[in-house]
Amino acid sequence: MNSHVLNGRSATSVKVAAANVASVMFDPEAGVAKACKFIAEAGSRGVELLVFPESFIPGFPIWNAFLRPIDGHALFRRFAASSLEVDGPAIAAIAASAAKHGVAVSLGFSEVANYSAGCLWNSTVLINRDGNIVNHHRKLVPTFYEKLTWNRGDGAGLKVVDMGFGKVGGLICGENGNPLARYVLMAQGEQIHCANYPTVWPFRDDPAAPPYDLREAIRIRAAAHCFEAKVYTIVSAGVLDDATVTGICGEDGQSADLLRRSSRPASMIVTPAGTSLAESRDDEEGLVVADLDMSHLTELKQHHDMAGYYNRLDVFSVSLNQTRQAPLLTTQDTRRPRETAEPTTSEDDLIVGRSAQA
Repeated sequence: MNSHVLNGRSATSVKVAAANVASVMFDPEAGVAKACKFIAEAGSRGVELLVFPESFIPGFPIWNAFLRPIDGHALFRRFAASSLEVDGPAIAAIAASAAKHGVAVSLGFSEVANYSAGCLWNSTVLINRDGNIVNHHRKLVPTFYEKLTWNRGDGAGLKVVDMGFGKVGGLICGENGNPLARYVLMAQGEQIHCANYPTVWPFRDDPAAPPYDLREAIRIRAAAHCFEAKVYTIVSAGVLDDATVTGICGEDGQSADLLRRSSRPASMIVTPAGTSLAESRDDEEGLVVADLDMSHLTELKQHHDMAGYYNRLDVFSVSLNQTRQAPLLTTQDTRRPRETAEPTTSEDDLIVGRSAQA
C-alpha cells in the first residue's frame, strides 16, 4: 500500500475489489459466512475496499418480476424474516470481519425496520477498516417491481466519507442514473464510487421484443458518472446460480426459464475516463481486483470539474435533505414541576378567620 494523500494532490495507489458473487437465498447466516469468506480473501490480497452486490443478504426479490402480487405472499414472508436490522448481529459480524482483515466494505442488504416486521428497505452500509459503520444508505426509490417489496428511502445516506485512502460514496442500482443523486456526491468531493447491482433483471417476456442488455446499461451508467465526476467506480453485481433459481421458482419451469434467459449484469471497475480496468466473466464467482491511481483525478479535472470551476453556481442550486425518516417524532415537557404547592390564602379566608377569632 502506497502513502495516501487525499484530494488527489499526489500519486497514491489504492487496491479495490468488486465481489462478483451469488447470494445464499433466504439464509442470512450463510450469507454472513460467505461475506466474511470474501472479506478474508480480499484482506489476504491487500484489498482496501471491497464492494458487495445489491441486496447480497438475503438475496434479491426477483419474483416480483414474474409473479402476480397475490401469488408472492409466501416469498415475501420468507424474505422479510431473512432481512437484517442495521444494528443487528449479522451486520456486526461482517463489521468485525472487516476490522480483523483491515478491509473497508460496502455491503448491500435488505433492511427490516425495528418497529415493523413488514417494512423493508433496499440498503447499503459502508464499514471502515476499523469495523465502524460510517454510512447507512437506503435506496431513494425502489425501481419498477421492487416497489412490491421495499419502502422508499431518504437522503440521510447521501454522504461521502473520508476513508483515509480516498473519499467514498455510493448509490444502489438505478440510482446511478439519477443526475441529482450523483451530483450531491460530486459536490461532497467523491473520489471512489460504489455501485451495487442485482443478479438479474427480467424486463420483458417477449422474444420478439428488443432485448434489454443489463451489462451494457451498467457500463453506460458507470462510465457516465466516472467521466462527469472524475471518479473511479467499483461495480459489484450478483451472480445468478442454480440454487437461487430453484429457491425462488421451485417447480415452476416457465419462471426458471425466464430467469435463465434474462440479461445478466457484470461486475467491473471503471476509470475516471470511463474505461474499464477490470471486469467479471459471466456467472464466475470471485473478486474483480484493480489498483487505482488517485493522481489521475486531478489531471482530468482540468477539463471538467462539475463541483468546482466548471459550473455556474450562481445559475443553478441544489439542496439536500439528509434527515432520517421516522414514523414518530415525540416531544417531552422539560419544565421542572413545582415540588410543593405554595399555600394560598384568600381575602374571604382572612375575614372568616377574623370572624372566628371574634
